[in-house]
Amino acid sequence: MGDLPEDRVNPNFVFNSVGIDFAGPFYIKTKLRKRDPPTKIYVCIIICLSTKDIHLELVSDLSSEALIVALKRFIARRGKCRKILSDNATNFVGTKNEINRLFKLMEQQDALFQNFLSEEEITWSHIPPRAPHHGGLWEVGVKSFKFYFQRVVSNTCLTYEGFLTILIQIEGLLNSRPLTPLSSEVEDLEILTPGHFLIGRPITAIPEPLMIELNDNRLNRWQLLTKKVQTIWKHWSKNYLNNLQQRHKWIFKKDNVKIGDMVLIKEDNVPVSNWPLGRIVKLYPGKDNIIRVVDIKTKTGIFKRSVSRLCVLPIER
Repeated sequence: MGDLPEDRVNPNFVFNSVGIDFAGPFYIKTKLRKRDPPTKIYVCIIICLSTKDIHLELVSDLSSEALIVALKRFIARRGKCRKILSDNATNFVGTKNEINRLFKLMEQQDALFQNFLSEEEITWSHIPPRAPHHGGLWEVGVKSFKFYFQRVVSNTCLTYEGFLTILIQIEGLLNSRPLTPLSSEVEDLEILTPGHFLIGRPITAIPEPLMIELNDNRLNRWQLLTKKVQTIWKHWSKNYLNNLQQRHKWIFKKDNVKIGDMVLIKEDNVPVSNWPLGRIVKLYPGKDNIIRVVDIKTKTGIFKRSVSRLCVLPIER
């Protein structure tokens, strides 16, 4: 396996080098007239190549003007980037016209967009054609957003405010994912997240009542949005923990956990952007010296848990 690109491994400012991709189209309804047809919109997904922070922007269409104002909003909130990577839009899912429009935007940049890039001293590069694995970092971001968003929101036609609210909350929960412990001390339960690079501390959500089990007809419009965000969080966090907890068949020997390991605890009905964390303080080996039960120290006390309910943070191991 070859070495990673320099932008992936060298320390730099957050969002100094980014990958960009589009997801959509999605549809929203306007408040002008009740019988107006839905309006088509897109989501621009921007991922920092070094810190894995994710930024989501709404784009009205695939024109150069729409992308320029989206980049202006991004630069105003996150700072100027020096390098942008993107694919050649040949793998964009949609109709023929949408493929042609996106290809023209990404590959055959017009004079207006070229002038904007040159004035801001931004370099735009493309990965090789028909090689989406070169852009796997932002393709994962597209999947993380689009896979769960489409399955939860499905055919619901949201308003602009409702769509933007869900979009920003999804951005927050994606940037709250744990990366690695901040120290090796048993008493320290703090972890590093992509949110630390943005605001210097973990990104949290406002505590709200659990609404997943309630019927939609009992909820008002904003409570329904909360339910959709909680549903997305439930499915995405569960899948994220399962990916951290890869278990092979018994023909493969796996290292035992050890005292001091920082672990994520798999719990049910966890609030949005809340990751139950703990440190292993005691081991209970079996007759075959394989550890299946441990004591976990959390902020609320010490609990006994099976290792099948624990996920050791991937960078630490």
